[in-house]
Amino acid sequence: MPHATEHADVPLAELDTALRGGPFHVALRAAIAARGLPLQRVQHHLSRHGVKVGVTSLSYWQQGARRPQRPESLRAVRALEEILHLPDESLIRLLAESDQSLPPGRPAGRSYRSLVEASDVLDRLRADLDWPLDGGLHTLGHHERVRVGPGRELAGREAHHIVRAHRDGVDRFVAVHHGDPGSSPRDMRVRALENCRAGRVHFDQDSGVLVAELLFGTRLRSGDTFLFRYGIDDGTAGASREYLHRFGTPGGQYALQVRFDAAALPTRCHRFAQHSPAAPRSGRQKLSVTGPHHCVHVVEPRIRPGIVGISWDWE
Repeated sequence: MPHATEHADVPLAELDTALRGGPFHVALRAAIAARGLPLQRVQHHLSRHGVKVGVTSLSYWQQGARRPQRPESLRAVRALEEILHLPDESLIRLLAESDQSLPPGRPAGRSYRSLVEASDVLDRLRADLDWPLDGGLHTLGHHERVRVGPGRELAGREAHHIVRAHRDGVDRFVAVHHGDPGSSPRDMRVRALENCRAGRVHFDQDSGVLVAELLFGTRLRSGDTFLFRYGIDDGTAGASREYLHRFGTPGGQYALQVRFDAAALPTRCHRFAQHSPAAPRSGRQKLSVTGPHHCVHVVEPRIRPGIVGISWDWE
C-alpha cells in the first residue's frame, strides 16, 4: 500500500513536468494544486502583493480559457511565482514560449516577453513626458513607410498622421519606436518632417524603446483636425524579420508599407494580426514583393485595438 508521502509527491511531480514543458495554464493549475490553495486564498495573497485579480480570471487562466495580457495581469503572474514558490520567470517564460504561431524553423522576431517588457517601459517613458494613452487625439489616418536596408536591418521609418482633437489645448504628439532586438535607441535620430518639430526624446537602452515629442506649434481645439509627418532613422540592430504596430484604441485607416533594398530581398512575406501580445497570430496572408520598388503593404480600413504587422523570411 503506498505511503501518504508518495501521494503528496504526485502533484509536485506533475508541477515539475508542467514547468518544464508547459503550457502556461497547465503549469499554473499544477502549481495551485501542489500548494493546496483554493482560488479565494490565491486571490487574497495577490491582494497582499498589491495586485487585484478576480477569482473568475484565475479560474479562466488555469483552464486555458483566457491568458493574462494586461500589465496588471502580468504583474499578477510574477506575484504568483512568489506566492506559489516557483522559480523566477517560470510562468512568464511559458507565456513567452507559447506566444508565437510561426512556420517551423522560423525564429521569432518579437517574443511575448519582449513586448510585455516594452509595454512596462513605455508606460514609464510616457509618464516621464506626462502623456496619456491617447493624448487627446483620435486617429483618422495613419500611414507608415518602413525601410529595410542592404544589410537586412531596419533602416528607419516615416509616419504620416491625420488626427482630430477631442479636447481643447492639445499641442503635441508622442511618437513611439520599438527597435529590433539588439538595437541602440541612443544612436537613433528623430526627424520632424512636416507641421511639427522635435521636442524631448527619451529612451530605454535595454528594451530598444524610444519615445519622442512632436510639437505642433499650435493648440488645437476640440474637433480640430491636424496633419503631421515625422521619421526615425534606426539601422542599429541586426537582421530584421518583421515590423508590427500596436494599437490601444480604435481609429481610422492604417496603412503599412515595407520597402526592401534591392540587395536584400526576402524569400517570403506575410501579413499577420494579433488581438494582444498573448494571443496567437491570425489572419496570415501571403504578400508578394513585386515591381521595381521592392515593396509590400497592408491596408486596414479601420484600426482596432491589437497588433497588425508584416513578417518576412530571408532564406
